[in-house]
Amino acid sequence: MLPRERVIAALDFRPPDVVPLRILPAVGGLYEHGQKLLDLTRACGHDFGDLSGVALPAGPPPTDFDPDGRYHAIKTDEWGSTWEYRIFGVWGHLIDWPLRDTAKLNTYVPPPLPSPSPLVPHPSSLSRRWFTLGGSGSLMEKLWSLRGFEDTLVDILRDTPEINRLADMLVEHAAAGVRRSLALDVDGVAFGDDFGTQNALIFPPKVWRRFYKPRYEALFAPVRKAGKRIFFHCCGQIGDILEDFAELGVDALWPQLTVFDLPDLAKRCRELGLALELHPDRGDLMQRRSPAEVREHVLRLVDIFRPLEGGSWLYIEIDPGFPYANAEALFRVAMELRPDATA
Repeated sequence: MLPRERVIAALDFRPPDVVPLRILPAVGGLYEHGQKLLDLTRACGHDFGDLSGVALPAGPPPTDFDPDGRYHAIKTDEWGSTWEYRIFGVWGHLIDWPLRDTAKLNTYVPPPLPSPSPLVPHPSSLSRRWFTLGGSGSLMEKLWSLRGFEDTLVDILRDTPEINRLADMLVEHAAAGVRRSLALDVDGVAFGDDFGTQNALIFPPKVWRRFYKPRYEALFAPVRKAGKRIFFHCCGQIGDILEDFAELGVDALWPQLTVFDLPDLAKRCRELGLALELHPDRGDLMQRRSPAEVREHVLRLVDIFRPLEGGSWLYIEIDPGFPYANAEALFRVAMELRPDATA
């Protein structure tokens, strides 16, 4: 199979020839481990594009370091949210929110809508060798980066006019991202928002269905109409809304595996037709366990989710703080699961 055919088979719950794989060459991991990780990434390859052009990140400028040599940067993004960064290549911590006072919403000016791309296919889609993904935007994550986490939760529970107005603004921006992705003729469009704690949804399911579900329906409908696939990343225990994702037409879900009973998750998602990206635990497993335990964990995932029967694939992302031996073990077992893969 060609890589694209392999992913489509997995999405359709048909057997691929080998275990499909997606790699995100994360800036933080490449910056920490350097050329040896880059070489390993290229040698492995994946089904979501050509990795031969991936390069090492340039790294931060000297101004982003404290006098003692530690990385420390403070940056304000295009939305007006201010972030503090302590690890290069890793998401920062918010320290200032432009809409903590909702009265400012009346004068707040969001960034311009993403400009539509020219109607030229994505380079990888010309040959249809790889499965190609476009991006849209987040709703929950962007809401709390503008308003503040606690205030966002309270506003949604109260269903205030201001939070609805702000959410609709974000939908407008995300919809522009969808249009741009579809103009590029990608195979799928990726979305992401974290809705769970380690034990349950952040909101009661009925609140999520009232506030978020219709907004996702507005974003997903054009993707479905175009015959493209919908990918969704969501951390936390979201078992209460798996059926909702299926109803919305989500094709592939990237969940936080550590908060689920894995056999139950595999069974439910197979019944719902939700394909799964299997991302090995980036916390305890990748940071603190041994290479042998990393290998054993991946093989257990394969045993539970049965990717060779379709419906799932392996996902690799190397963060700062992973011992290189563990990163290498993860890539090596992936390559063993993909003998003679055309990538």
